[in-house]
Amino acid sequence: MGKNKGTIAQFLMFAGIGAIGTIGHYTTLIVLVQFWRVDPVVASSFGFIVGAVINYILNYQFTFQSDKRHSEAITKFFIVAGIGAGINGLIMYIGVENTNINYMLVQIFATGIVLLWNFIVNKLWTFAHHEA
Repeated sequence: MGKNKGTIAQFLMFAGIGAIGTIGHYTTLIVLVQFWRVDPVVASSFGFIVGAVINYILNYQFTFQSDKRHSEAITKFFIVAGIGAGINGLIMYIGVENTNINYMLVQIFATGIVLLWNFIVNKLWTFAHHEA
């Protein structure tokens, strides 16, 4: 149970930091859609990049307390984030272009799916501590 408790605490930290990144993501999305009239799918992708940068910096330092070289960690992190962006974009495209659901509701759903993807893969690959 100790390991699971650590993982739960780590997930909660990851999610809390993710909330900060999400603020950056959603702010970018809303500003681009409402003020610049950018397509919501494109705006969401730009917002995702903003959120990913915020998340990398904070998760490296706080969630995973990584001692990996940034060149290794950031490369892996952005591979994971890039796949997450693809998942996000696909969900946004399907939800916005093929339904009458409000783009923000679709984005909230996409955020939840990508949150799970990002935590699992970053924990097991990007920031994993392998014992020699």
